[in-house]
Amino acid sequence: MSAKPTTLPGVVCLHASGGSGAQWRVLADRLRYGFRVLTPDLHGHGEGPAWSGARRDVVAADTARIAAIAASAGGRVHLVGHSYGGAIALHVARDRPDLVASVAVYEPVVLRALFDYNARHRSAAEVAEIASSIRRDLNGGDPMRAAHRFLRYWSGDESWARLDRERRERLAARMPLIDAHFASLIGDAVALKDYRSIAAPVLCMTGRETRASARRLAELLRFALPLVEPVTFDVMGHLGPITHAETVAGCIADFIHRSTACAVHERKAA
Repeated sequence: MSAKPTTLPGVVCLHASGGSGAQWRVLADRLRYGFRVLTPDLHGHGEGPAWSGARRDVVAADTARIAAIAASAGGRVHLVGHSYGGAIALHVARDRPDLVASVAVYEPVVLRALFDYNARHRSAAEVAEIASSIRRDLNGGDPMRAAHRFLRYWSGDESWARLDRERRERLAARMPLIDAHFASLIGDAVALKDYRSIAAPVLCMTGRETRASARRLAELLRFALPLVEPVTFDVMGHLGPITHAETVAGCIADFIHRSTACAVHERKAA
């Protein structure tokens, strides 16, 4: 009789730009029996380490940090990511396949893929415009305007209106880092074709009410990823994992349970 594992399978959940690991509370609650859920804050967010490096290097730094967290979890982990966190999850899965059992991403912003596909396409053009506009706002000393512009792009003016002053100021304080996210993702060393090497199964989710850039990225990744399960949610935008947390968490939890069961079956068959 084989010994039972001493630790539960790990799930590492990565938040979107401007957020924190707390956005995954609903998913963590769903997986509390049978999994060990980690919700680390990325560089410059919450309790994550501060970022003082070059703008172009932040994606590589977050990828290395999350890979180290995954390696310390014991066994292969399930990666979950939203937006920027989804991009980091895919980077870790590509760089360290030995650490990853599955990946579940909601609208990962692997922005270079848009420019690899067609730099003149609407989806790439709008990303270039929002990135340059945020940069101009910061250079002009107006991080609050940059924060408003960023949130309005991804989720509309109503999302900004719902934020109290403290949360607006917190987002504004993070805009230099979010500017670095744009620069690092657009100039990323990982090209669209490189995602074909990801061996783990990937749940690739998007919302039907999202931006053109996110829709195009979902299409490109669904073509590039070799083991992909595409899901499109009605009446959701880019902030789906936050605005519709129960629905998205249920989909992710089901995928992780199925991926775990499949891995157990394969080990027994071997």
